[in-house]
Amino acid sequence: MRDAGDAPPGSLSVIPVTAIPPVQPGSDLSDLICAALLPANPGGPELCDGDVVVVTQKIVSKAEGRIVTIDTSDPLAKSKIVESESVRVLRRRRDLLITETRHGFICANAGVDLSNVDSGTAALLPVDPDRSARRLNSELKRRLGVTVGVVISDTFGRAWRNGVTDVAIGCAGVSAVLDLRGHDDAQGRTLTATQVCVVDEIASAAEIVMGKDRNIPVAIVRGVPRSWMGSGSVSDQVIRRPSDDLFR
Repeated sequence: MRDAGDAPPGSLSVIPVTAIPPVQPGSDLSDLICAALLPANPGGPELCDGDVVVVTQKIVSKAEGRIVTIDTSDPLAKSKIVESESVRVLRRRRDLLITETRHGFICANAGVDLSNVDSGTAALLPVDPDRSARRLNSELKRRLGVTVGVVISDTFGRAWRNGVTDVAIGCAGVSAVLDLRGHDDAQGRTLTATQVCVVDEIASAAEIVMGKDRNIPVAIVRGVPRSWMGSGSVSDQVIRRPSDDLFR
């Protein structure tokens, strides 16, 4: 098995995994991903030690059966599902709700999504995305003999910026936040507040090749610094607690 360290130093590459078939409730994602890679798929990419596998929330939710029916003729149907998936509604504007989910995410409509699912259904967020990532990470290591990271990504808006971007909602095998406090910057000054959410950066990089309309739900990010690899958790490291939040 080739090592991801063979890439030129300092470079980063993002490789789409294009042979993932439609995912159904009960599908084994590790089976589907392994079948799309070398050696099972001669035309697929190889997974190497040190790679990070980014998987969209949508296929994780599908595989875990987090799909519910919705009456599309009822204008209040989605709002009812959103509120059932929320612990708190922060803002409401017509059919848009900004809520806090059970995971602690602050996002639009509790992550309930009607895109890329069968008509008359909606996808809910995984119950525990970190656990989902750990399970997939363990299976990839067992089946392919590689030590990799796994990031589960989803699309979020930002409160003060237009447009959406992908962020991590779960991770395993890769640090979620790189704490640079106490390190020197490029000018030799000591950093006092810098903490970098590297799993969000990885998720966003992967989305460039996965897109919203290309049916590519898995990508490999290669060239991630080895210092980023290790134990990580979005729930423990990324979610900002209300006591540290200036806006709640």
